[in-house]
Amino acid sequence: MNRTELTELIRNGENSGVEFKRDDIRPEALAKEMAALLNLKGGYIVLGVEPDGSTVSGLTRPAERAEEWVMEVARVHLRPAAIPFWETLDWGDGKRVGVISLPADAPDKPYKAKRGSAWATQVRVGTTSREATDDEEARLYMQSGRLQYDRKPIPGASLKDLDARRLTNYFRDVRRQACPAAGDGEGWTRLLANTELMYEDRDRLMPSAGGLLLFGTRPNRYLPHAGISAAAYPGYTKDYNAKARESLRGPIVSLYGEAGGGVEYPAVPRSFSESSSAVESGVIEQALDFVRRNVEVEAWIDAGGQRRERWDYPLEAVREAIVNAIVHRDYTLTVLDIEVSIYVDRIEIISPGRLPNTVTVDKMRAGYRASRNELIKEVLRDYRYVEASGLGVPRKIVAGMRAHNGTEPDLVEDDERFIVRLWKEARAG
Repeated sequence: MNRTELTELIRNGENSGVEFKRDDIRPEALAKEMAALLNLKGGYIVLGVEPDGSTVSGLTRPAERAEEWVMEVARVHLRPAAIPFWETLDWGDGKRVGVISLPADAPDKPYKAKRGSAWATQVRVGTTSREATDDEEARLYMQSGRLQYDRKPIPGASLKDLDARRLTNYFRDVRRQACPAAGDGEGWTRLLANTELMYEDRDRLMPSAGGLLLFGTRPNRYLPHAGISAAAYPGYTKDYNAKARESLRGPIVSLYGEAGGGVEYPAVPRSFSESSSAVESGVIEQALDFVRRNVEVEAWIDAGGQRRERWDYPLEAVREAIVNAIVHRDYTLTVLDIEVSIYVDRIEIISPGRLPNTVTVDKMRAGYRASRNELIKEVLRDYRYVEASGLGVPRKIVAGMRAHNGTEPDLVEDDERFIVRLWKEARAG
C-alpha cells in the first residue's frame, strides 16, 4: 500500500472491511477486530488513526515494536493463530501509520478471539464487530469445509422418513450393487449408516440431512427450507401477478422405476430437452419441468426428416445451474428457498449463502472443484447430474450459453446469495 492508497482508505472511512484503531488498545480488542474481518472477507486495520477517521494520531511505539506486538496478538489471542501482513507508512509531521492486512480467503474459519479465559467467534456487521450467534458460527464452519451440513443428523427422524423405493432404485439400479430386501430394517440401517445417509448419535440412528434431502418422503417436515420457489413473470422484474408460481417440494432425486420389479430404468433422461422418464419427479426434475412449461421452444423438421428444437435457453445450462444451487446452497439459512425466476429477458437461479470458502466466481468459470455439501454432490454424481471432472460451469453454463446465443452468463455473489443469470438474447451495447 502506498501513501495515496492509504489516504483514500482513510478518506472513505470505516466499512465492513476497514477498521481504524489507536495502537494503545488492549490486545483482546485488536484480536476481536482481526477475527471478525478474517471471518468475513478480510480487510485492513489501520493503527494510528482515530476511530472516527478524522485525525491521524500516528503510532505511539516504534514501528518494530508495533509489528512484534501485532504478530504476538495474532499468535496468542487468535484461534487458530494467523499471520497478517504488516507494513508502516510515513504520514508526515513525524507520524507513522501501521496497516494490518488480512486475507479475503482465510482458510481456517471460524476465527475466535480470546476473551478472558474463553474464546468467542467474531463477525463483522457493517462497521462493527460482535460475537457470532450459533447459526452464524455454524455457517462459518461450513464455509471452511470443516463441517458439512448434509452429514448432520436430524433429530426426530428415522428410517421410516426415507423413501424405500427411491433408496432401492438408487442402490440397485444406479449404483448397481446388492441391497437389502424390503422390510429388512437392520440391513438398510447398516447400509445407510455406512454410506452416511444415516448417522449414529448417542446410540440412535437417524437420517443425515443429506439423506433426507435426497431420499426423504417429506423432507420439509424436518427441513422446511428444502426445495425451490419457482416463478415466471410477465415483465423484467418481480411482480405479484406472476404468470406461474410454484413451490417445488419433495426429495431431490426422482424415482425412475418401481422398486423390486427387477427392471432396469435409466438413472436420468437421455436428453434433458425431453420430458423426464421419472415415475415420480424429484425437485430437480420438477424445476426443469417448470422451466420447460414457461419458456418458448421453436420446432421444425430438418432436411433429413428429423424433428429439431431450439429452446429460449439451453436446458443443459439451466439444469447445471439448478443442480449447482442444490449442491452448493447454504442450508443453515433456514428461512430461504432456492429461487428459479423466469423473466421476459432472462432466467435467474438464486442459491442462498455465500460461496464456499476459497471459491470465487473466477475459479468457478475455470472449473474449480469445491462443494459445501459433499454427500449430496457425490450422490448426484452417481445419477450423472454432476460431472466427475467438475467442469459443469465452464462447459455447460458458460460455453453452453455462448454457443446457444452468444451471451455471457452472469455469475454474481451478492451478500448472502449466489446468482446465476442466463440471458435470452444478446443485450444492446
